[in-house]
Amino acid sequence: MQTIHIKHPHSYQKSDFSPLVLALGFFDGVHRGHQKVIGTAIEEANNRGLKSGVMTFDPHPKEVLRKGEAIDYLTPLVKKESEIKKLGPDYLFIVHFTPAFAELTPQDFCDDYLIGLNVKHVVAGFDYSYGRLGKGTMETIEFHSRGEFRHTVVEKVDEDEEKISSTRIRSSIRSGELKETTKLLGRNYETKGLVVGGDKRGRTIGYPTANVNKEDSYLIPKPGVYAVELAASGKWYEGMCNIGYKPTFNKERPDELTVEVHLFDFNGDLYGESVSIRWYERIRSEKSFSGVDELLAQLKSDEEQIRHYFADFKEK
Repeated sequence: MQTIHIKHPHSYQKSDFSPLVLALGFFDGVHRGHQKVIGTAIEEANNRGLKSGVMTFDPHPKEVLRKGEAIDYLTPLVKKESEIKKLGPDYLFIVHFTPAFAELTPQDFCDDYLIGLNVKHVVAGFDYSYGRLGKGTMETIEFHSRGEFRHTVVEKVDEDEEKISSTRIRSSIRSGELKETTKLLGRNYETKGLVVGGDKRGRTIGYPTANVNKEDSYLIPKPGVYAVELAASGKWYEGMCNIGYKPTFNKERPDELTVEVHLFDFNGDLYGESVSIRWYERIRSEKSFSGVDELLAQLKSDEEQIRHYFADFKEK
């Protein structure tokens, strides 16, 4: 897959590209609905003997149109690119979303970013919109195509009679319903972060943890204890993660949220490493304990439960 970053206004010509079938969308999460859109575009391209492409945008339009509104991404750009690459398109076009780009009329968008890039067939979800104020829709795209390209509308992909959407997935993560998240994404949710120095209290009770600061704008699940895997130096390790405010010990900074991962079968120091966390299931909510002995008993119970969880998971 060739990735092409486009800044508006661009200077590409039709002759710069082979005839394309292009999937359109923001694709945050690259969830099962997005996979259907991209897969349909690739199938159309193969049937027509054309190249396949995906067009997405960066940053999220809301960050630009709502003057810096922070977005919790399911897949920041690098992760989105890697997930789209797995699906196998020939091209990924990443359009830099700016106020000037947002002012394009629907016709100008089609002229400059579809017809102008030699697109012969467009594939998008039924609710895709384009152009200033989103006034272009899949009902108007045939008119705006000037007869230069055809289009395919992909109907919504449901799970439990409800549309799979990035908004629904964000809600499942915020509520800690990670089995739901996995079902909607079609894979386990993953985040990345840097291991930073902590208070090292876990070492004194036999449960050393990696204190992980999230990278980019990843959405982090709600506080609690989770079954996770952590990737470091190219290898995945099973473990348990506590997301929370450490109410038993953290009296000085009670509002400081931490993400701490204890790996079951790992000896080493991850300090300073960039790691990935793969999220499986929420085991319990965060608790306050009367002292170290009560905390230690709970940690041992959590470890036993999560080890059993992974043993059962691998048998399925």
